[in-house]
Amino acid sequence: MPDAIVIGAGIMGASIALELAKTRRRVVVLDKSGGPGNGSTSASSSVVRFNYSTLDGVATAWEARHCWAAWHDHLGFTDPAGTAAFKRTGMLCLDSPPAPRSDVLAHFDTAGVPYREYTTGELAAAFPMLDTGSYWPNKPVTDDAFWSDPTGRLGGYLTPDAGYIDDPQLAAHNLAAAATDRGAEFRFHAQVSAIDTAPGGVRRVRLAGGDQVEAPIVVNAAGPWSAAVNRLAGVGDDFTVTVRPMRQEVHQIDSPDGVTPPGGLDVALADVDLGTYMRPGAHHSLLIGGTEPECDGFEWLADPDEANPAATRGRFEAQVLRAARRLPGLTVPTRVKGVAGVYDVASDWTPIYDKTDAPGFYVAMGTSGNQFKNAPLVGRFMAAIIGHTEDGYDHDADPAGYECEFTGGRVNLAAFSRKRPVNRANSGTVMG
Repeated sequence: MPDAIVIGAGIMGASIALELAKTRRRVVVLDKSGGPGNGSTSASSSVVRFNYSTLDGVATAWEARHCWAAWHDHLGFTDPAGTAAFKRTGMLCLDSPPAPRSDVLAHFDTAGVPYREYTTGELAAAFPMLDTGSYWPNKPVTDDAFWSDPTGRLGGYLTPDAGYIDDPQLAAHNLAAAATDRGAEFRFHAQVSAIDTAPGGVRRVRLAGGDQVEAPIVVNAAGPWSAAVNRLAGVGDDFTVTVRPMRQEVHQIDSPDGVTPPGGLDVALADVDLGTYMRPGAHHSLLIGGTEPECDGFEWLADPDEANPAATRGRFEAQVLRAARRLPGLTVPTRVKGVAGVYDVASDWTPIYDKTDAPGFYVAMGTSGNQFKNAPLVGRFMAAIIGHTEDGYDHDADPAGYECEFTGGRVNLAAFSRKRPVNRANSGTVMG
């Protein structure tokens, strides 16, 4: 019998498997797909940024960035399939009412995140390819008001150490390969159909094909299927934070010279003012995502399996037009190019990394489309919470913490509690 079962082999499940294997636990990972990172992980923009609405969120992202920068050392293993790479580009964050600059920079100062501020004039001079107008609030691109003159000019701030991971699915494969090297077993095409309690208090996970696996510890890292897995386990009634699956798209376009390198915007850009974010990609491409403009409507799903996996023309044109409003040198291609994935959205856009009221059942869920960057630490967080709880401590009353190896900070893991007060300071978007 294994010591732990992890449900989900995305970037989170693979990270958790590695860190549990490092504690000499025998780990079995179950996933309904055919390989690691085949679900929402594969559709991630994989941006590594630090601007969150809470100090613990900032501290987590800042520490995780150092893990990505030393990725091979973090893995402790050379994956024959290749190794994902961190691309340092920096990230420019434009001012917006939902995410006041002063609040974020106060967290940066505490966590030690380097940054540079720009006044409206400095921003326009430093980034002449940008239209620095303020267009808040977000408006549908089909509304004439979308094309109205700006109501002011924006400033912003740059974090030079931000960037992105060049292959998110490969990153998940790296973690799975490292976990396998330490004895973890990954079982694919293994769909969980029931969870109950076996004699002796261990958890029994039943699979659709008729097999079953038992272990004293089960971790739900099922991404957008996490709420359904919780229901199978009979947990969640005491959660103050709810989760729902949301379909989202990310698009890619070829970018002309002068808009992105050479000679153009060479940093990632967070632009809640217009409802978009973007980052440079390979071969003069630009990756464009959205920050959930309410005017565009949200695609909530009853079942993640029902999500349309293809990018749609309506979403493509809306997001690329928003990007082109900020980067006037862009044009909207006629060919739709992009991917669709499903976020596991928490009601306050902040993840849940915690135990539950069912002994031995833990959750890493509600990642809200903004936690890929934190995956190296999420495995360590869950290993700390599991070790703390299995050693007899009450993580609710006496929560575990995590001492950051690289940045020297301490993350209070109660910040990700299932019973936390709802984070009212969040942006209400994927920015967290």
